[in-house]
Amino acid sequence: MNRRTILRLAGAVSVAALLSACVATPKEPDIVDIASSNEDFSTLVAAVSAAGLVDTLKGDGPFTVFAPTNAAFAALPKGTVENLLKPENKDQLIKVLTYHVVPGAVTSDHLAGKRMDVATVQGQTVHIDGRNGVKVNKSRVTTADIMASNGVIHVIDKVLLPK
Repeated sequence: MNRRTILRLAGAVSVAALLSACVATPKEPDIVDIASSNEDFSTLVAAVSAAGLVDTLKGDGPFTVFAPTNAAFAALPKGTVENLLKPENKDQLIKVLTYHVVPGAVTSDHLAGKRMDVATVQGQTVHIDGRNGVKVNKSRVTTADIMASNGVIHVIDKVLLPK
Protein backbone atom coordinates (compact mmCIF):
# COMPACT_ATOMS: atom_id res chain seq x y z
CA MET A 1 0.00 0.00 0.00
CA ASN A 2 1.21 3.47 -0.66
CA ARG A 3 1.44 6.20 1.94
CA ARG A 4 -1.63 8.06 0.67
CA THR A 5 -3.84 4.97 1.02
CA ILE A 6 -2.58 4.34 4.54
CA LEU A 7 -3.34 7.95 5.53
CA ARG A 8 -6.86 7.70 4.07
CA LEU A 9 -7.51 4.45 5.92
CA ALA A 10 -6.19 5.92 9.17
CA GLY A 11 -8.42 8.96 8.71
CA ALA A 12 -11.46 6.80 7.99
CA VAL A 13 -10.77 4.64 11.05
CA SER A 14 -10.42 7.76 13.21
CA VAL A 15 -13.74 9.17 11.98
CA ALA A 16 -15.47 5.82 12.50
CA ALA A 17 -14.06 5.55 16.04
CA LEU A 18 -15.21 9.08 16.86
CA LEU A 19 -18.71 8.44 15.53
CA SER A 20 -19.05 5.15 17.39
CA ALA A 21 -17.87 6.80 20.61
CA CYS A 22 -20.55 9.46 20.23
CA VAL A 23 -23.23 6.86 19.60
CA ALA A 24 -22.03 4.51 22.35
CA THR A 25 -21.74 7.20 25.03
CA PRO A 26 -24.93 7.05 27.09
CA LYS A 27 -26.67 10.39 27.50
CA GLU A 28 -27.18 11.55 31.07
CA PRO A 29 -30.91 11.84 31.82
CA ASP A 30 -32.37 15.33 31.85
CA ILE A 31 -35.21 16.64 34.02
CA VAL A 32 -37.93 15.36 31.67
CA ASP A 33 -36.26 11.95 31.30
CA ILE A 34 -36.12 11.51 35.07
CA ALA A 35 -39.71 12.66 35.61
CA SER A 36 -40.95 10.46 32.76
CA SER A 37 -39.27 7.41 34.23
CA ASN A 38 -41.04 7.79 37.60
CA GLU A 39 -44.73 6.88 37.78
CA ASP A 40 -45.19 9.30 40.72
CA PHE A 41 -44.74 12.16 38.25
CA SER A 42 -47.16 11.03 35.53
CA THR A 43 -49.54 13.95 36.15
CA LEU A 44 -46.65 16.42 36.09
CA VAL A 45 -45.32 14.93 32.86
CA ALA A 46 -48.79 15.09 31.27
CA ALA A 47 -49.09 18.73 32.33
CA VAL A 48 -45.62 19.64 31.02
CA SER A 49 -46.52 18.00 27.72
CA ALA A 50 -49.92 19.74 27.48
CA ALA A 51 -48.23 23.08 28.21
CA GLY A 52 -45.65 22.55 25.46
CA LEU A 53 -42.76 22.81 27.93
CA VAL A 54 -41.04 19.48 27.22
CA ASP A 55 -38.39 20.96 24.91
CA THR A 56 -37.73 23.79 27.36
CA LEU A 57 -37.18 21.41 30.29
CA LYS A 58 -35.00 19.20 28.08
CA GLY A 59 -32.91 22.29 27.25
CA ASP A 60 -29.48 23.17 28.57
CA GLY A 61 -30.69 24.85 31.77
CA PRO A 62 -29.65 24.59 34.42
CA PHE A 63 -33.05 24.54 36.11
CA THR A 64 -34.28 23.70 39.57
CA VAL A 65 -37.70 22.07 39.48
CA PHE A 66 -39.90 21.71 42.54
CA ALA A 67 -41.80 18.67 41.28
CA PRO A 68 -45.22 17.85 42.75
CA THR A 69 -46.17 14.18 42.89
CA ASN A 70 -49.41 12.69 41.59
CA ALA A 71 -50.70 12.78 45.19
CA ALA A 72 -50.00 16.52 45.34
CA PHE A 73 -52.04 17.09 42.17
CA ALA A 74 -54.80 14.80 43.49
CA ALA A 75 -55.07 16.96 46.63
CA LEU A 76 -56.13 19.99 44.55
CA PRO A 77 -59.86 20.76 44.47
CA LYS A 78 -61.80 18.36 42.27
CA GLY A 79 -61.61 19.26 38.57
CA THR A 80 -58.61 21.61 38.91
CA VAL A 81 -56.14 19.41 37.03
CA GLU A 82 -58.67 18.49 34.34
CA ASN A 83 -59.47 22.19 33.77
CA LEU A 84 -55.80 23.17 33.60
CA LEU A 85 -55.14 20.47 31.00
CA LYS A 86 -57.79 21.84 28.61
CA PRO A 87 -56.27 23.53 25.54
CA GLU A 88 -58.11 26.78 26.27
CA ASN A 89 -56.35 26.97 29.67
CA LYS A 90 -52.82 26.43 28.35
CA ASP A 91 -51.63 29.90 29.42
CA GLN A 92 -52.78 29.30 33.00
CA LEU A 93 -51.15 25.85 33.00
CA ILE A 94 -47.87 27.38 31.82
CA LYS A 95 -48.04 29.93 34.65
CA VAL A 96 -48.59 27.19 37.24
CA LEU A 97 -45.81 24.96 35.90
CA THR A 98 -43.21 27.71 35.44
CA TYR A 99 -43.95 28.80 39.02
CA HIS A 100 -42.33 25.48 40.01
CA VAL A 101 -39.08 26.27 38.16
CA VAL A 102 -36.16 28.38 39.35
CA PRO A 103 -33.26 29.30 37.07
CA GLY A 104 -29.98 27.65 38.03
CA ALA A 105 -29.16 24.42 39.83
CA VAL A 106 -30.06 24.97 43.48
CA THR A 107 -29.24 22.02 45.70
CA SER A 108 -30.37 21.49 49.28
CA ASP A 109 -26.98 22.55 50.65
CA HIS A 110 -27.63 26.01 49.13
CA LEU A 111 -30.89 26.19 51.09
CA ALA A 112 -30.00 24.60 54.44
CA GLY A 113 -30.48 26.95 57.38
CA LYS A 114 -31.65 29.86 55.20
CA ARG A 115 -34.87 31.71 54.46
CA MET A 116 -35.20 33.52 51.17
CA ASP A 117 -37.54 34.60 48.42
CA VAL A 118 -36.48 33.26 45.04
CA ALA A 119 -37.69 34.40 41.61
CA THR A 120 -39.30 31.68 39.52
CA VAL A 121 -39.27 31.38 35.74
CA GLN A 122 -42.95 32.43 35.88
CA GLY A 123 -41.90 35.81 37.32
CA GLN A 124 -43.23 35.67 40.87
CA THR A 125 -41.21 34.56 43.87
CA VAL A 126 -41.50 31.52 46.09
CA HIS A 127 -40.57 31.64 49.77
CA ILE A 128 -38.01 29.01 50.72
CA ASP A 129 -37.41 28.10 54.34
CA GLY A 130 -34.50 25.73 54.83
CA ARG A 131 -34.26 25.94 58.61
CA ASN A 132 -36.03 22.66 59.43
CA GLY A 133 -35.95 20.56 56.28
CA VAL A 134 -36.91 22.59 53.22
CA LYS A 135 -40.28 24.19 52.61
CA VAL A 136 -41.31 26.03 49.45
CA ASN A 137 -44.25 28.25 50.29
CA LYS A 138 -46.44 25.75 52.19
CA SER A 139 -45.07 22.67 50.45
CA ARG A 140 -42.44 20.41 51.99
CA VAL A 141 -39.55 18.97 50.00
CA THR A 142 -39.87 15.22 50.52
CA THR A 143 -36.92 14.17 48.35
CA ALA A 144 -34.11 16.58 47.54
CA ASP A 145 -31.30 16.74 45.05
CA ILE A 146 -32.30 14.41 42.24
CA MET A 147 -29.53 15.40 39.86
CA ALA A 148 -30.22 15.70 36.13
CA SER A 149 -27.93 16.62 33.26
CA ASN A 150 -29.61 20.04 33.07
CA GLY A 151 -30.40 20.80 36.69
CA VAL A 152 -31.90 19.40 39.85
CA ILE A 153 -35.30 18.14 40.96
CA HIS A 154 -36.75 18.48 44.45
CA VAL A 155 -39.92 16.45 45.07
CA ILE A 156 -42.65 18.41 46.87
CA ASP A 157 -45.88 17.35 48.53
CA LYS A 158 -48.15 20.20 47.35
CA VAL A 159 -48.72 21.96 44.04
CA LEU A 160 -47.47 25.56 44.13
CA LEU A 161 -50.08 28.02 42.87
CA PRO A 162 -49.07 31.52 41.81
CA LYS A 163 -51.02 34.47 43.16
